[in-house]
Amino acid sequence: MKLCMVGTGYVGLVSGACFAETGQSVVCADIDPKKIQVLNEGGIPIFEPGLDAIVARNVEQGRLSFTSDVPAAIREATAVFCAVGTPPRADGGADLSAVDAVAKTVAENCQREMVLVLKSTVPVGTNARVRRIVKDAPFPIHVVSNPEFLKEGDAVGDFLRPDRIVVGCDADDAFAKQIMSRLYHPVSLDKDRIVWMDPASAELTKYVSNTMLAMRISFMNEIALLCERVGADIHAVRFGVGSDDRIGPKFLYAGPGYGGSCFPKDVKALVHTGRDHGLELELAATTDRVNDRQKGVLFRKLKSHFTDLRGKRIAVWGVSFKPKTDDIREAPALTLIDALLADGAEVVAHDPEAEENAKKLYGDRIRFVEKAYEAAEGADALCLLTEWRQYQNPDFERLKSIMRQPVLLDGRNIWSSYGLRAQGFTYDGIGVQST
Repeated sequence: MKLCMVGTGYVGLVSGACFAETGQSVVCADIDPKKIQVLNEGGIPIFEPGLDAIVARNVEQGRLSFTSDVPAAIREATAVFCAVGTPPRADGGADLSAVDAVAKTVAENCQREMVLVLKSTVPVGTNARVRRIVKDAPFPIHVVSNPEFLKEGDAVGDFLRPDRIVVGCDADDAFAKQIMSRLYHPVSLDKDRIVWMDPASAELTKYVSNTMLAMRISFMNEIALLCERVGADIHAVRFGVGSDDRIGPKFLYAGPGYGGSCFPKDVKALVHTGRDHGLELELAATTDRVNDRQKGVLFRKLKSHFTDLRGKRIAVWGVSFKPKTDDIREAPALTLIDALLADGAEVVAHDPEAEENAKKLYGDRIRFVEKAYEAAEGADALCLLTEWRQYQNPDFERLKSIMRQPVLLDGRNIWSSYGLRAQGFTYDGIGVQST
C-alpha cells in the first residue's frame, strides 16, 4: 500500500517517517519547496529527538521520499493523510482553508478507491465538510477522522507506542476500517489500541483531551498563587492530590502557563465550537483566561522586586515552550520577553534548540548567547522558563559570582529544594515555600 502524507510539519513528518518504519511506502508531500529541499538534502526542518535517525534509515531503504508535487503523490496513493496546519482565526475558530485545499486536490487527482484521513486537528463537522468537497470525485473517497496525540519531544515514541488510536468513520464502512486496521496493526501487536467511533466524536475527542489537560494545569497554577498567599507549598499539595488514584499525578505541576501549538489553539477552538452551537463552555473559557494571566507571573514578580526595570539586565534560560523541542509557539518565555522589552529592560537569552526560531521573531532586540552562563554574566536577575535538563542543577556559586544581583526567578520550581535563600540568593518560585 502506498501512503501520501500531505504536510511535513511535526505531525506529518513524524507520522510519515513512523509509517515507513513499519514497512509502508510513504511519500511526504508539501507545497513548500524549501522544506522539501531541506528534507531531500538530508536535513530535518524541526527538532524532534530520534526523528532524524528514522528519516535517514527509511530514505536509505527506499520506503520514504519527499516531493513538492502534491497531485502526483496523491495519484499514486491508496491512503492520503491530511496533516496540514489549522491555525486559529481572530475569533478563535480553526482556519480550515488548507484542509479544504487538500480535499479538493485529492478529489481532482485520485486514481482509485481510497481513504482520505484527516490527521489535522479540526473542529466537529469537518469530516462532513470534507465529504461534501470530495463527493463528486471519479472514485469513492472514504473520509476518516484520525486525530493525532503526539507530544512534541516524544512524538516518535507516542506514534510507535500509542496508548490509543482514535479512528472516526461510519460503522458500516468496511473499506476504511480494513485500511486503517492494517496501517496501525504494527503498533497494536500486543493489543488492539484502535478506539473506533463516529467522525464527530473523534473530532471532539482531540479537543476535549487537550482542554482537560490544559484545565488541570490552569487549576494548579491558580492553586499555586493561593499557596503563596496562605503559606502552603504547591509541591506538598501536588503530592497529596496526585496520590488519589482517581486524580493521578500527571499535569499537576505549577509553572508560568502552558504554550505550544496545541493547548492554546485547541482550548480556544473548543470554546468557539460551543458558541457556534449556542453553548458557553465556561470551564474551557476560564482555562484560557487563567493561562493568559499566568504567563505574566514572572514579570509581575520581577516588578515586585525591582519596581523599575529600565536598564536592568534580565537573563532568560529557556525560550521553547517545553524541553526537547525548538517550538516557541505560545511559549511563556515570549510573554516575559515582550513585557521586559516594553518596560525598557535588556534581555539576554539562552536555549539549546530554539535560538534560531527566537531570532526570527526578535532579531537584534534581544541578545542570544552560546552558553547558558554567558546569559547570567552581569545579570540583575535570572529567569528559568524551560526546564531543559542542563538547567536543572547548575553551579550556583558560579552564578552568584557572575551575576550583578543574585536574584533567581524559577518558573518551573526546579530549584526550590536547593536552599538557595540560605546561600545568599533572592529566590522565588511558583507557589513554593523554599528556604
